[in-house]
Amino acid sequence: MRILMLASSFPKWPGEATAPFIEEIAAGVAARGHDVTMLLPYHPELRRTPEERGVRLRAFRYAPHPALNVWGYAQSLLSDTQIKGRALAATPFALSATMGAVASELAAARRHGQPFDLVHAHWVLPNGPPAALPAAYYGLPLVVSLHGSDIYLAERHWATALAAAVTFRAAAAVTACSSDLRARALALGARLETSQVIPYGVDPRHFRPEPTARAAVRAELGLPAEAPLVLGLGRLVAKKGFGVLLDAWPALLRGLPGATLVIAGYGDLRADLERQAADLGITAHVRFPGQLDRARAAAYIAAADLFALPIVREGVDGLPNTLLEAMGAGRPIVASRVAGVPDVMTDGVHGLLVPERDADALAEAMLRLLRDPDLAARLGRAARARIEEELTWRHAAERYEAVLAAAVKP
Repeated sequence: MRILMLASSFPKWPGEATAPFIEEIAAGVAARGHDVTMLLPYHPELRRTPEERGVRLRAFRYAPHPALNVWGYAQSLLSDTQIKGRALAATPFALSATMGAVASELAAARRHGQPFDLVHAHWVLPNGPPAALPAAYYGLPLVVSLHGSDIYLAERHWATALAAAVTFRAAAAVTACSSDLRARALALGARLETSQVIPYGVDPRHFRPEPTARAAVRAELGLPAEAPLVLGLGRLVAKKGFGVLLDAWPALLRGLPGATLVIAGYGDLRADLERQAADLGITAHVRFPGQLDRARAAAYIAAADLFALPIVREGVDGLPNTLLEAMGAGRPIVASRVAGVPDVMTDGVHGLLVPERDADALAEAMLRLLRDPDLAARLGRAARARIEEELTWRHAAERYEAVLAAAVKP
């Protein structure tokens, strides 16, 4: 198959942490013998070669002024809950340029006698509508993949809901990274018979137990070699629930005074979270190391005694990549029972699940695992086994390939 993919976020350079799942999906499908071209909006920090990991990368410009280069790459939404003003201003330019880029790519391929077989749009909003029109013009099937923020935007307003519904009706297939996301898409108009859940994956060779990381990361953070370390990792936006994690930390310190909390990532809420830590009087026990590239993220996860994922229903988190990465590293995990978490993690088997926004329950579950190393080790081993057996990017690529192939069949 010759596949034209369209996305609005992508790692800006190899190992960068913006939407790594998009690169993994594209590269995984390409590795299965398919011809994949990825269209991306221009970003001033985008440093990719024309072809990487078997995927051709095409960046298109859309902004009439450099100040409007704010489309995609996790920069269009304020804390992932509302569109930023400059992104709204860029919207008409970005949408028209996106549709033009898709149409131009399809036309050029046909002129050269190598037409595409289908169009695959990541995020129903904003990419579904500008992909659907050229696909229909050229008589090509459209596949739409949902990742979380797109459904949240579609649910906010009747106009965005209508745009999503029309796109769903035009799509030959819709995939969602979690059952929660699929259910919300069905409520917006996606068809039951043409939609399915494909969980993300992880590379278990990269995210794996690594005993040497423990001392190295603690030395980097200036901590004693045996200091208990809890890690929260992800963009610093509302849906990640890091404020709840900070609220839980004083109770944990009362039970384990030497523990350190590391909240790693970048985002709009960093200053607010640092202020919250100061207000709680726990600044000395919290570290904010900033954004980690993929290699450092793997080391930090492997070094942690516990991985905390306190996500909340504010915005939509489809299936956090960091959860799968922590499972791959065999870490004991405490997570909220929301979004796609219950799809891949069974309470008491692969980790512990707690109600969202319940700081007391979160603190109690974290203390339980930190005080019971045998339980923590058992849960970590089971989580690693689940990744190896079911949740690798190879498995995900097989599922995407099946959906794409079915969409192409007459």
